[in-house]
Amino acid sequence: MARDLPIGNGNVLVNFDTHYNLRDMYFPYVGQENQALDHLSHFGVWTAEDFFWIDNPELKREAGYLNESLVTNVKCMHDRLGLGLLIRDGVDVQEDVFVRKVVVENRRNEERTVKLYFHLDLHLYGNGVGDTVYYDPELKSLVFYKGHRYLSLSCSAGGGKEAGVSSFAIGQKEMNHLQGTWKDAEDGKLGRHPIAQGSVDGTIELELRIPGSGTAEAWFWIVFGKNAADIQRVEKEVRKVHPHTLLQRTYNHWLQWLAMDRHDLKLLEPDVALFYKRSLLIVRANTDNRGAIIAANDSDIMKFNKDTYSYMWPRDGALITHALDRSGYHALTKRFFQFCKKGLTSEGYLLHKYNPDGSPGSSWHPWIDVRGEKQLPIQEDETALVIYALWHHHKLARTLDEARDDYDHLVLPAADFMSKYQDASGLPLPSYDLWEERYGVHLFTVASVYAGLLAAANFADYFQDKARAVYYRDQAEKVKLAAEKYMYSESEKRFVRSLYWNYDKMTYEPDLTLDASMYAVFDFGLLPASDSRVAATMKAIREKLWIQTTVGGLGRYSNDYYHQVTKDISRVPGNPWFICTLWYAEYLIATAAGEQDLAPAMELIRWTMSHALPSGILAEQVHPFTGEPMSVSPLTWSHATFVKVVQEYLAKVKLFRHQKHGREDQSDEKLLEPMGG
Repeated sequence: MARDLPIGNGNVLVNFDTHYNLRDMYFPYVGQENQALDHLSHFGVWTAEDFFWIDNPELKREAGYLNESLVTNVKCMHDRLGLGLLIRDGVDVQEDVFVRKVVVENRRNEERTVKLYFHLDLHLYGNGVGDTVYYDPELKSLVFYKGHRYLSLSCSAGGGKEAGVSSFAIGQKEMNHLQGTWKDAEDGKLGRHPIAQGSVDGTIELELRIPGSGTAEAWFWIVFGKNAADIQRVEKEVRKVHPHTLLQRTYNHWLQWLAMDRHDLKLLEPDVALFYKRSLLIVRANTDNRGAIIAANDSDIMKFNKDTYSYMWPRDGALITHALDRSGYHALTKRFFQFCKKGLTSEGYLLHKYNPDGSPGSSWHPWIDVRGEKQLPIQEDETALVIYALWHHHKLARTLDEARDDYDHLVLPAADFMSKYQDASGLPLPSYDLWEERYGVHLFTVASVYAGLLAAANFADYFQDKARAVYYRDQAEKVKLAAEKYMYSESEKRFVRSLYWNYDKMTYEPDLTLDASMYAVFDFGLLPASDSRVAATMKAIREKLWIQTTVGGLGRYSNDYYHQVTKDISRVPGNPWFICTLWYAEYLIATAAGEQDLAPAMELIRWTMSHALPSGILAEQVHPFTGEPMSVSPLTWSHATFVKVVQEYLAKVKLFRHQKHGREDQSDEKLLEPMGG
């Protein structure tokens, strides 16, 4: 089930599913150690007439965010029981605390007793072995712990009343046919067992008296810590200042954070501007405070392959960082490059992917080839794009004078590796493609290596390292000439996706499969978007990869097997991906000759918005017949690509309007060039 409404502070990330059940709780890293492990934590309501959980189909829900923030705004209505709920959730920006405000509306004339139940099903350190939960009589809360992971679950009625549960239940689950303490809540009476260990869960109750046609306010919070002292300290602080203070400062923080974006969003329609801001917030929620930008934190994907997307892929991170840098979030993106500098191997390349703590992530790239000889288990574009994005980072942040350590310990080893990792023709040696499926020489990788080497040459120029500047620029030119010679098909009159080495014939053989990633030939600056060979390539991509259903959108490549739902590849070459559709929008923007030419790109921007969840969340891909989200949701790359395309759209609008009025644009906006600019 798709994840929705992510909220976080860079240490804690909380995800809900599309039924507004709490599903994922990451701590102490965004994307590492899911303390909930996709197990459903319930929220329920008891009245004398009936009981319901928050995902009950009889309950009408409108789920979204409070204005331009990472604070949820969920409106619920139960007509039969005459109850309304307004729920707001946030993760505090100063302390590691999840806060929930609940306003219960009594739509009947008589006073009523309503009980709210908050249940937690935790798997500390990502497993359910050896957990403990107990009732703390001083805090009047439940405390969960194992090793150096502690969580407390607390509540308070509104009006400044003392914190404390009205009742609780603690027990075991996932053994002896036990479902969990949430079942105990359905009759409105909890067992109050004081402690349990093993595979455990806990539920707290908060009883409210609500006047006829009136409202009552309730607060719940979860404190995250590494020891009991952490819990005690933060619990004391929350009770001292009241949880409302935490939620308010969190809301204010995100408004101020968005105000740092340097683009003139008044040039956009309000709904597009709002979606742009929402995408920035989703990217931030999936970024760890120590620099790892996580691809996706939807633990539901584990059912597919027993692994997740909760890793830092250097390529994804580089492209996402570029969008953030163009917005002006340089302090945040600086941490990403420090992360990469620490992860760089002694040989000068970056590995497949990394855990949020900086350790190597899981991988399926082998260290030997089909003949049993050593090969590097890498995607070379990941190394190249980090160097390219780093150049833009320092250029946009105006921090080149501070870049010496980055040059010495990241740029030079990576550029030396890319310069040596070439064959006699000038093509990069084989590595895995960006889709992580094929080992060969790929147009996307070739374009990124060209861009990375030019970036290294630019750094060398700045630091007066003249010999290296000439060398790296020469190496980049060799890559470009080789790409034009060997990766352009005269018979097809377009570029090819890849070259694969044939050991029997001892030569490269071209892969003519159309692939949306071939857009990189212009976006990374290998050739201008106006080049006729680029135009022919992009025209073929649009004609052959557009989904011929009412859903539309661009697939990755012809006969894409990943989450494939039909073999009718003439109509559905693959599922529509947001990034692929937006890449084509980038091309339309790059080739637009006037403002009227931007209309087709805006159509694709709006296509993206129309296939998001109601909250504005973008998945990786959508079902080609229903438009429902598929694979992980949200995908950070999807949101960052939306941000980048809108940035390029705005830059082109400003350019055309300045030209129309006969003015030269001398603003900082000129620095916000496309990746290939």
